[in-house]
Amino acid sequence: MKSHTDTRTEGDQLLAILAALANPHRMRVVAALAGGGRNYVSQLARDIGISRPLLHLHLQKLEDAGLVTSKLELSLDGKALNYFEVTPFALDLTPAAVAAAAKTLTAKPEI
Repeated sequence: MKSHTDTRTEGDQLLAILAALANPHRMRVVAALAGGGRNYVSQLARDIGISRPLLHLHLQKLEDAGLVTSKLELSLDGKALNYFEVTPFALDLTPAAVAAAAKTLTAKPEI
């Protein structure tokens, strides 16, 4: 699940992915990008029905988890558009996989 530049442990990466997907807006973002391909922020916000600032927060969480990537491009009229697309991923979420990931956690449990 980790990219070649990601230094998080397997457990920490799994926590980041599960936390990112534990929000209905973020699940809708992934679904919209998976179904419609890459899209820029303004259009994606209209498609999902949320504000651009709120969408930016959710996209950042998804990007931090490695579930989406972004690329800034110039439109034909010279406007900068930030395009997002889903990063292909698959989770094998079994009790054994969770147990193995738990052994690598670096985060301290919250009390």
